[in-house]
Amino acid sequence: MKFYKMHGIGNDYIYFDCMHGEIENPERLAIQLSDRHFGIGGDGIILLCKSDIADCRMRMFNADGSEGKMCGNGVRCVGKLAHDLGYVKGDKCRIETLSGIKTLEFTLDECGKVASARVDMGAAVLNGEKIPSIFKGEKIVSAPLDVDGMQYKVTLVSMGNPHCVVFADPDNLDLEKIGGRFENHPAFPERINTEFVKVIGNNHLKMRVWERGSGETLACGTGACACAVAACLNGYCVKGEEITVSLLGGDLKIVYTNDAVYMTGPASLVFTGEIEI
Repeated sequence: MKFYKMHGIGNDYIYFDCMHGEIENPERLAIQLSDRHFGIGGDGIILLCKSDIADCRMRMFNADGSEGKMCGNGVRCVGKLAHDLGYVKGDKCRIETLSGIKTLEFTLDECGKVASARVDMGAAVLNGEKIPSIFKGEKIVSAPLDVDGMQYKVTLVSMGNPHCVVFADPDNLDLEKIGGRFENHPAFPERINTEFVKVIGNNHLKMRVWERGSGETLACGTGACACAVAACLNGYCVKGEEITVSLLGGDLKIVYTNDAVYMTGPASLVFTGEIEI
């Protein structure tokens, strides 16, 4: 089967065109192919599928085989793949995900292929129980959380995926140790993605991310959106203005409004290949 290795600022997945047929047991395939020594290597696999309500549908599976509801960097690459393969025409498309339909606006390169995309990620969910978490209230902002005897101040945001944002220097963390403890903390019944964020300038954030099911990744689109929202809620950034979020793999541009969160970033094809599955 043909595959496409793609990434959004280093958040790399293995993509399959399933517009004309489905893959059986994608959960097992994600575990097998994501291995960077014995497989292709990636943060998971993403399937481009048919949709009855949008231009196409995205299914995303983490490296541990669990299915994710949303992937911000992945949805841009799905849009690029659908456009570059001819399933979508023009400079816009609508993609069905488990967290709703996302609308993309493309920037095309000189060859007419997608170079980057602006995504309407929908409204941020701030209600503690809807994250989901054990916290109750319409907004969970700088709430205390004990993790292995240490107190952290957490702000919770769901962008289709649940996120726990901690304002702490991301450069001085043993993320391999602490990330999994946040992910599997009993406060989060469906596990959690965790971002450690530093304010480095006017509307400029730096973050590292631990993703549930994948561990530390170079980038996380929904995480960058969650960080921007959390920074506005905590008074570090200005709502309605463009916020630059710097991740290990590059920068994303985020705008948080009352109605939606908008994310802009690149989508890149690395190589194509064939694998027997």
